[in-house]
Amino acid sequence: QVQLQESGPGLVKPSQTLSPTCTVSGGSITTSYYAWSWIRQPPGKGLEWMGVIAYDGSTYYSPSLKSRTSISRDNAKNTLYLQMNSLKPDDTALYYCTNSYNYWGQGTQVTVSS
Repeated sequence: QVQLQESGPGLVKPSQTLSPTCTVSGGSITTSYYAWSWIRQPPGKGLEWMGVIAYDGSTYYSPSLKSRTSISRDNAKNTLYLQMNSLKPDDTALYYCTNSYNYWGQGTQVTVSS
């Protein structure tokens, strides 16, 4: 069974860069037709899709976050990466990685505060 494990910095200052990781086990991130997304949930709000990296490495982003967001991967480590620049307090959220077969990690809490 595919398992996803996010890890992140916890507390980040405004204007800094966020770089959580998602380590995948039980399946390869390059398996054909798998797509891997980052999704976040701010406190008291709904889920927000941030972007996706497909099995072939192609990426797509939410238009509202595209200018600040980048998703990449390390095939050898079977790990996904999210990078978000110019952080604001509104970026405070629980950050999840998930895949197109609806497997989810437990999420990593990120708080943006000075």
